[in-house]
Amino acid sequence: MIKTVPLVLPAIFCSLSTTALAADEKNNTDNIEQITVKVSATANNEPVGTFAAPISNLEYDPRIDLQSRNMAEAQADVTIRGGIFENTGFRVGSATLFDPQSGHYFAEIPIAPQMLDTADIFTGVDNALYGVNSSVGTVSFGWTPINTGGSASLGTGNNDFNLQSINAGLNVPLAGKPDWQLGFQGDYAHSQSDGTIDNGDHDFTRASGRVQLTGPQSQTDLFYGSQQKFFGWPNLYTPFGVNETEDLDTQLFMLNHKQGYANQSSFEVSAYYRKNNDHYIYSRENPSAFEAFHETEVKALALSGRHSNTDSFAINYSAQYMEDAIESTTLENNFTSRNYYKLSVLPEYKTAIDTNQLLTVRLGAAFDDTNRDDSQFSLLGDLAWHTLNNDGTERTVYLSFAQASQVAGYTAIGGSESGGLFRSNYDLDRETTQNLELGILLEESTWRLDSAIFYRQDENLTDWTYSFDSTSARAANAVDIDTAGIEFLATKHFDTVELISSYTYLHKSENYGAADIDASFYALNFPDHRVTLGAIWQPTDLLEFRIDNEWRKQHENTLRNGDDEALFTHLTLKITPSALDNLFITLAADNLWGESFEEIPGTPGRGEQYTLSATYSW
Repeated sequence: MIKTVPLVLPAIFCSLSTTALAADEKNNTDNIEQITVKVSATANNEPVGTFAAPISNLEYDPRIDLQSRNMAEAQADVTIRGGIFENTGFRVGSATLFDPQSGHYFAEIPIAPQMLDTADIFTGVDNALYGVNSSVGTVSFGWTPINTGGSASLGTGNNDFNLQSINAGLNVPLAGKPDWQLGFQGDYAHSQSDGTIDNGDHDFTRASGRVQLTGPQSQTDLFYGSQQKFFGWPNLYTPFGVNETEDLDTQLFMLNHKQGYANQSSFEVSAYYRKNNDHYIYSRENPSAFEAFHETEVKALALSGRHSNTDSFAINYSAQYMEDAIESTTLENNFTSRNYYKLSVLPEYKTAIDTNQLLTVRLGAAFDDTNRDDSQFSLLGDLAWHTLNNDGTERTVYLSFAQASQVAGYTAIGGSESGGLFRSNYDLDRETTQNLELGILLEESTWRLDSAIFYRQDENLTDWTYSFDSTSARAANAVDIDTAGIEFLATKHFDTVELISSYTYLHKSENYGAADIDASFYALNFPDHRVTLGAIWQPTDLLEFRIDNEWRKQHENTLRNGDDEALFTHLTLKITPSALDNLFITLAADNLWGESFEEIPGTPGRGEQYTLSATYSW
């Protein structure tokens, strides 16, 4: 059995555990018990071609469409439900991490995955409640407790790939206070290769560490991480047939405190400082033709929690203050700093409507503002009807509505409007998103089905578009888009096999209000149909097979070269010899069929990668 990921397609389950009633309970809320149900989102949990990062293997997660340049860990645009990369936020603890230049760098998170729990995907109401400047979805992580132990890995592969990583933790009780523990954890990882295609090389290094203090009802983490990444790729951001490169240096300081109190009440406070340096070169053969330097700084303080007044009434809340600044060699320097404010309150009421049925109602509001943009007041709420049958099967039906908003990044609003590689737009207004959703969850002991149908309206969405008559690589433009979608995700457990399958359908209608737009890089880069199928099979203690497959039929785009259909496969064989304690060997392959599909139109797709690694744990 793999470590499972909380499945949160239905918005009602993103922040609350699934609630259940015992069949013989009385018709009241006194004995309502909350349980957490976990299912797998992917079969594999390690990447092929570099060390693991918080976004690793999200390209096979049915809840996420990850559009990568080079590979996911190099430059990843994470989209949810047909949104674009800047509609998706990344949250650690209570704080949304941010980069004011561009959402392309939201996923630059120098935290070892061993320090974080598996991702929750917030959509609908829970994204509106917890997300900051991310109008469609949020990928949320929590800090794990530190355990004594660790692991070290060495890897090699085709394309002159090599990998080295080590992670170790130590947890000791405090003298005289057996309920309190002090923990230390450190991580170092490095990988490099010539790339899966020509001029697709990379050289990555990450070092991070944290100190943790845990008590009976609390956990405090002090973290610092640093990450340096160089990578190249043809047509990285432009469609002009040029070999481009990025050189990134990201640093993150973070302090997080989680506190439980009273009955089912808790809060979490997070503060961070993030600095990201980006050196972009348009042509590696002629660096002086165009290069750009950017340095962004973000400081933030965030609070979220849940206060239970009674067994039937609680208040969910979230707040974040954030300030940023940018220094750039390419922006016009007329818009180089901004302060953000977000406050959300979501009261919740639960009542038993039968001996085995529970009704949960949440209704609240969110307020977004900055010192440079108009403010936005948004309503959010949902209704969930949960049934626990006498045979142990469960059913939850929910209906939700949520509005969320965000403002555009500096590349979209702070550069030149007259030309250059990336043309900005000073007229971009605050973006608003309204999401209406109906879903059902069915579950029994060996299988689970999550399904949802949703309709979303995006107004003034900032998209990057292309015109064949323009000399710019792309231009920022506002678009109104209506998106309808259907999602199904099913898991099934057998004695030695676990299966994970999903199907997603998306349909969009758009209005740019302009006639000189020939193609969209992001808003109209989505799959009409997408299917995933994963499996984990452990026939013996010696062998374990993991496979993830993704098939998609992408919406037609005039910038895309090649087919609109693609099939990707990630296959792993893990060998654990009984004669070698604490050592296992892994054979892995990604893009097994050599698919050349352009995940971002005009940008070449990744090639095949095969690796052999050995890991020793203690």
